[in-house]
Amino acid sequence: MTADGSVVIASNRGPVSYAVSEDGSLTARRGGGGVVSGLSALGPDGGLWVCAALGEGDREATRRFGRRLDPAATGGQAVRMLNISPSTFDAAYNGIANSVLWFVHHMLYQTPLEPVFDSAFEKQWSRYSAYNAMFADTVVEEAAPGAAVLVQDYHLSLLPGMLRQRRPDLRIGHFSHTPWAPPDFFRVLPDGVARELLRGMLGADRAAFLTRRWAAAFAACCAELLGAEVSAGGDAVTYEGRTTRLGVHALGADADFLRERAYAADVDRRLAELRGQTGECRTIVRVDRTELSKNIVRGLHAYRRLLTDHPEWQGRVAHLAFAYPSRQDLAVYRDYTDEVSRLAEEINGEFGRDGWTPVLLHVKDDFARSLAAYRMADVALVNPIRDGMNLVAKEVPVVSERGCALVLSREAGAAEELREDALLVNPYDIAATAEALHRALSMPAEERAQRTKRLSAAATALPPREWFLAQLDALRA
Repeated sequence: MTADGSVVIASNRGPVSYAVSEDGSLTARRGGGGVVSGLSALGPDGGLWVCAALGEGDREATRRFGRRLDPAATGGQAVRMLNISPSTFDAAYNGIANSVLWFVHHMLYQTPLEPVFDSAFEKQWSRYSAYNAMFADTVVEEAAPGAAVLVQDYHLSLLPGMLRQRRPDLRIGHFSHTPWAPPDFFRVLPDGVARELLRGMLGADRAAFLTRRWAAAFAACCAELLGAEVSAGGDAVTYEGRTTRLGVHALGADADFLRERAYAADVDRRLAELRGQTGECRTIVRVDRTELSKNIVRGLHAYRRLLTDHPEWQGRVAHLAFAYPSRQDLAVYRDYTDEVSRLAEEINGEFGRDGWTPVLLHVKDDFARSLAAYRMADVALVNPIRDGMNLVAKEVPVVSERGCALVLSREAGAAEELREDALLVNPYDIAATAEALHRALSMPAEERAQRTKRLSAAATALPPREWFLAQLDALRA
């Protein structure tokens, strides 16, 4: 395996990002995640990563380094970063990917008022198509004959079809990291756009998803909107004479990394700080980005309902709510983050007293503090409205020291694997979520320990490297 284009990863985000220092120098920060781990499993010459410049630091890096980034900053990984104009990137990423496709797949639109697909949308959609075409140009140029190309996520839904037209020799896979909307909601999109997205995905030899539920929803959309044929087992879609296989790869937690990192010195310091703040209280932990799908506001309402319906927990439980800002360039996300802070303050004002703060809210991203909270969690609250997988639900049981009861939304992809030992809830039901929190806090220690052991085993069944390599092996097969 070499970096000659035998394996190409096409992704909006790359394995490294750059910032420009005051003196004009570039500093690089390595990313993480399953794809990064997978490529590292292949070795430094394992594949080529094609990604977009996400900010001015990245764009400056493309100007300085040219065709490939400095391998000293990428850990030897071959990276081709595209210097896409800020206006095109903003329209494709914020205008379409995050403000349309994300909302459709997570079913977040308030349909009496939104969306409105007007001329502004049409202009953004043309930029989204151009964005995908720029990736296509680069992959066509870089990919070796018969190369395996793994396309990542909803930002590049049109790319497989573009590649299929221009390079039929390629083995093309697409992986969706989000849920997939069922046909009734997918039809919110303009008909032509919906069909273009599906045709783009069906340019792949293989389209893979985090759960069977999301794969089935995609197949149903293809059948209803395109008239495509779905196999009896639901594992293939045939359209215009071509068959796209459907796969499921449930990304798991990286147990070795988590257990090692969770006992580093900086985590120990954060743990001491948090225990100083919570005292002898039991702990309910949540760690999320303030994405609208994460349902943090309803989680806080459920916690308040717990304190109201079960006053015996007042003064005896603390809610560690880590809500790290996300997509703050979009007003709706800024407003949501503000509402999380407002509600946490309201609960503290209503119930708090000397020596007890009911909600300990942190909005500054701190991975060490998150791991410290994992270690001390008695209960983990993971209640998304809809989520492709949700790795927090898988990570907390791996790290928890005393055993952790998991209150989990049935709409999280992780529920497909963890439902037997989690306490499943309807994410919209405040009263039921509060009762699940009460049950979790009241769970006998032995039962909690046994559930945690089984949750941890299920959560680590397909860690990131194996998850990535399974996709690559299935595509080649």
